[in-house]
Amino acid sequence: MIKWGILGCGDVAEVKSGPAFNKAQNSELIAVMRRNAYKAKDFAARHKVPFWYNTIDGLLKNSDLDAIYVASPPVYHEEHAIAALQHGKHVYLEKPMAMDTEACKRIVNAAQASDKKLSIAHYRRALPSFVHVAEMLEANVIGDVRSVSLTLLKQPPSYDIDENSFWRINPDISGGGLFHDLAPHQLDLMIQYFGAPEHYVGISSNQAQLSRADDTVSALMRFPGGIHFQGNWCFSVNPFDETDHCKIIGTKGHIVFSFFDTKVTVVTEQKDMEYTFEHPENVQLPMIQRVTDYFMGKRDNPCSGVEATRVIQIMSEVSRK
Repeated sequence: MIKWGILGCGDVAEVKSGPAFNKAQNSELIAVMRRNAYKAKDFAARHKVPFWYNTIDGLLKNSDLDAIYVASPPVYHEEHAIAALQHGKHVYLEKPMAMDTEACKRIVNAAQASDKKLSIAHYRRALPSFVHVAEMLEANVIGDVRSVSLTLLKQPPSYDIDENSFWRINPDISGGGLFHDLAPHQLDLMIQYFGAPEHYVGISSNQAQLSRADDTVSALMRFPGGIHFQGNWCFSVNPFDETDHCKIIGTKGHIVFSFFDTKVTVVTEQKDMEYTFEHPENVQLPMIQRVTDYFMGKRDNPCSGVEATRVIQIMSEVSRK
């Protein structure tokens, strides 16, 4: 049994992840921490968690805890992950792993220096629709992959919001705006499907000037086997232009899917196939199960710090001006 504590029981922990720690097998959530004592106590009461804290030290000194889920904003990931490791806890760390590549490397080094384990919350790789895409590629259903196009266009969170009230668009806290918040999942899946890219370049711009963070990024990559990738992200379009689309083109057909939907379409010379998957209400549950099994020594690491460091390195390079 892995007994968990959450460091940073905010919005992400409410539905996406928090309840999953009690739904996964051999897993139990016994403690939560948030600097706001009222909110920490309220979260614990609503989710029936025995212990709550408003200090990190208080949480990490709980000797019953085996593992910590670090769900604080990215600017704190390095500090909080290393502190948990040094207190003898396994760490499941939210994405993006850290603010930059060097911070990621320091976290990996801290894990290697300890006798504890580190996994990163690139949880989409464990969801059924994305697992199915991997299976289709492995089975060579669309033949040899030639090119990949990814487009994510979203309206701004609100024209009335600013980086002081919405930390995800504050580069001092998030590392670089909504691209740094959402692209880690997408780039992680591309690496899962095709391997580490051999070459990557990109450009970014702050078109809408709603915060200091760039809202538009374009990237070109070459994956092993000569697979070409083109990605476009923009977070300042009109609502009717919102797009979430990934198309993988092979020599025998193509696969189309999105990152915020559960439908996968496969078109080949012989037939067209459409699959719809049901993702769990607590979308991190499949990944949390894998991480729990890893912490118990039952499987390999479902997402290592080295893998997640590569994602941050790519993001940093392609989002340069």
